[in-house]
Amino acid sequence: MAFKKIRAVTVFGFADCPPDSSLYRETVEVSRLLAENGLELVNGGGPGVMRATTEGAHQGGGVATVATFYPKFIENFEGKDGNNKADREVIMNNYVDRTMKLLELGDAYVIFNGGTGTLSEFGMAWGLAYLYFGHHKPLILYGDLWFPIMEVLVKNMLIGSRPGALKVYRIATTPEMVLKYLQEFDQDKNSSKDERPIIDGGSGEKAFIS
Repeated sequence: MAFKKIRAVTVFGFADCPPDSSLYRETVEVSRLLAENGLELVNGGGPGVMRATTEGAHQGGGVATVATFYPKFIENFEGKDGNNKADREVIMNNYVDRTMKLLELGDAYVIFNGGTGTLSEFGMAWGLAYLYFGHHKPLILYGDLWFPIMEVLVKNMLIGSRPGALKVYRIATTPEMVLKYLQEFDQDKNSSKDERPIIDGGSGEKAFIS
């Protein structure tokens, strides 16, 4: 089934996973399947999950875009990986702008296991999805680890008081599930009767709306 609404998928995850790790291999597999189905893959241009995303995109005959920045003062940042040979690079001024550009470039998000950077990206993607619920970009959390994580968050924080926040994500454990969820969302958007044009008046909000 050809995608009509979703053109690009941004992938987030751990920068320090080596190529022989299961996390790296899973990222390649997911990215390859999405590329084989006509989707562009977007990542942060670094090593680990980011490089695996580009690798998988190319294995699937697709295109990879990266959003990067070149810091002068940050010490704990992986930076651009010379082996992440994406087809297009968008250079931003700082880390926050880079994160926002990654969220803008993707029509959907897949989030793998990761560190503090991935956690911040997950939080922003989830928050935006809730804020723009109904016009949100789909959020897919990859791996069994997300089941207990989400349970703990709902149990110990006040997220459960906002049911819409629990409706904007799916948890997938195989590449095929990721593809299936994206296809379902794309089909739902195509069949929506309330498909009014979104005019943001130059505010920039449209970048985070599906």
